Amino acid sequence: MSQTRRDFLRMSGGAGLLVGAAAWGAVGCQPNADPENGSVFGSDAKSPKMFAVPLPIPPVLKPSRSDGSTDYYDIVQKVAKAEILPGLATTVWAYNGIFPGPTIDSRSGRRIVVRHRNELPVPTTTHLHGGHTPSDSDGYPLDLVTPVGGGQNGTSHGTHRGMTPVRVSDGAKDYTYPQDQRAATLWYHDHRMDFTGPSVYRGLAGFHILRDDEEDSLPLPKGEYEVPLMIADRSFSENGEFLYPAADPTGAKPGLKEGYDVGVLGDVILVNGAPWPILEVAAVRYRFRLLNASNARRYRLTFDQKGAIPFVQIGSDGGLLKAPLRRTSVTVAPAERYDVVVDFSKYRPGTEITMLNGLGDDSTAQVMKFRVTRKATDDSTIPARLSQYETLDPGKAVKTRDFAFERGDEHSWTINGETYEPGKNFATPRIGDVEIWNLDIDGANHPVHLHLDQFQVLGDDERKADAGLKDTVGLTAGQKTRIIVKFTGYEGRYMLHCHNLEHEDMGMMADYEVSS
Repeated sequence: MSQTRRDFLRMSGGAGLLVGAAAWGAVGCQPNADPENGSVFGSDAKSPKMFAVPLPIPPVLKPSRSDGSTDYYDIVQKVAKAEILPGLATTVWAYNGIFPGPTIDSRSGRRIVVRHRNELPVPTTTHLHGGHTPSDSDGYPLDLVTPVGGGQNGTSHGTHRGMTPVRVSDGAKDYTYPQDQRAATLWYHDHRMDFTGPSVYRGLAGFHILRDDEEDSLPLPKGEYEVPLMIADRSFSENGEFLYPAADPTGAKPGLKEGYDVGVLGDVILVNGAPWPILEVAAVRYRFRLLNASNARRYRLTFDQKGAIPFVQIGSDGGLLKAPLRRTSVTVAPAERYDVVVDFSKYRPGTEITMLNGLGDDSTAQVMKFRVTRKATDDSTIPARLSQYETLDPGKAVKTRDFAFERGDEHSWTINGETYEPGKNFATPRIGDVEIWNLDIDGANHPVHLHLDQFQVLGDDERKADAGLKDTVGLTAGQKTRIIVKFTGYEGRYMLHCHNLEHEDMGMMADYEVSS
């Protein structure tokens, strides 16, 4: 190559929207491409020592105020600096200035209102992923919150290739969440048209934990023994900035450099924003809320104890399973969540256990380490029965629809042969309808996400039915599966899309409209 990233950094000087992150569109080596998964955009920074940084736990956000029915929260989206790689400062776009953002810990049935104030240089929209949410608070890609005072790139930036915003909120927006759903591990992230990939990569992601009385009554691990784990891959420039292969280094125009259209893969694994961290644990059961917040990377999580430690899955995207499932590994596609219990009780203090990624290699084959440091009393158990929910009957489906997820040209991904057109409805279900949607996947991996309602995976000859309630199903190249969903609660416009964020930004989305 004729120009190194270091040359680019020196020449560009960090101008434009990146607020010092000049490495954003840096010129790199030819991508190490996998036609099903994506391409690695390799780091220039020296790789930090693995398992040297303690696992950080995102702080829980306290309500700004409360009344008889509602808790009110305030989040500011802003540019900040974070020490992600030891000794280096990374520019992040972050909720309340931290990456990951603060955790919202809330109650089912207790209405909350989250005011997002946008102090970033670009518009945003916030999606509560997995939330049963009114349409006007769902984070539709063209429902934009412009920067306070217009920013460097205000409303005009939100037209997105001539697409007019559906709504524009000046500087801030109140997102209303009735929380009329069961306990679950949710998360919130930016969902802006054409720019979800780079925005989430910069740091716009956080946990939203929803609790209820049923879950609280179970003797599962609680308190310090319940730990959220947000797993994400990133790459870094020599001076510690995020590296992302944007075609336009200023960030004003969408698109990727050639070779990264299948998905952007980093070579540093972060957990809760720390590289290959270590968590000191007692010799007891722990509950881990696993979230894959990567743009495109899939993980097959195992331990280096050769199957001696199983994962006991107790929950999925939509909350608790009916009964626990014992797994030797857990495969997590982008945006999927797995709620698992891991038992460290048989290990002596001083034992170190590494969580591995069976789908990675070199630096991405390891995720984090656990070090058993002490014995402790453990009064937790895993009940044989966890929860109940309605199993949807395919015989009651009023409609069956087909959705093919396919490659378009070299700059697009399609659903049913079409790139995304806002307002064009691919389905028009009514509240109360049960429908079956057939998902047909082409030669790349596609984690398929449905807004509004959780679904159940029926499976077929190629795929067994998934346990639990889902809002995202990770499908691999050439797979077909069937999902069944009952539409409830709210009228309005919602979305079906691929949660490989590069595919999403390149058109693999579809609207649907719910009516009464």
